[in-house]
Amino acid sequence: MIRRAVLQDIPALMDIYNEAILHTTATFDTEVKDMENRKAWFAEHNGRYVIYVDVEDGKVAGYASLSRYRDRKALDPAVEISIYVLAYAAECDEIDTVISLITSENAASIHLHEVYGFEYCGQIKNAGTKFGRKLSLNAYQILYDR
Repeated sequence: MIRRAVLQDIPALMDIYNEAILHTTATFDTEVKDMENRKAWFAEHNGRYVIYVDVEDGKVAGYASLSRYRDRKALDPAVEISIYVLAYAAECDEIDTVISLITSENAASIHLHEVYGFEYCGQIKNAGTKFGRKLSLNAYQILYDR
């Protein structure tokens, strides 16, 4: 079942994200997040910025979020996606574009974005280093004509 995240979901959201930090290149974060950090992150998700959770057998199995793209007023109509909440973004009049930065080696995520209509916009080469490897970021976006 997919639903909006609630405060009680924060420990599960933290565990899922910390697992990705420690064992994948899906995020460029390298240090695990504590409860204070995740509560602040959760609090930033109001209005057009949302978090949805996938609940299976009564337990949060995954999540997706739309977050502020950058801290610049002119960029307010853009959001950055983690996983997918495209139906909400497409229906929200305040969102004109969804931006996704994907580690270039993450073929599954790239394919999924392309299937859902995201267009490749370019690559930021050697954007970060994780697990002793230089990693590039592929930029994808989807535009909504309003």
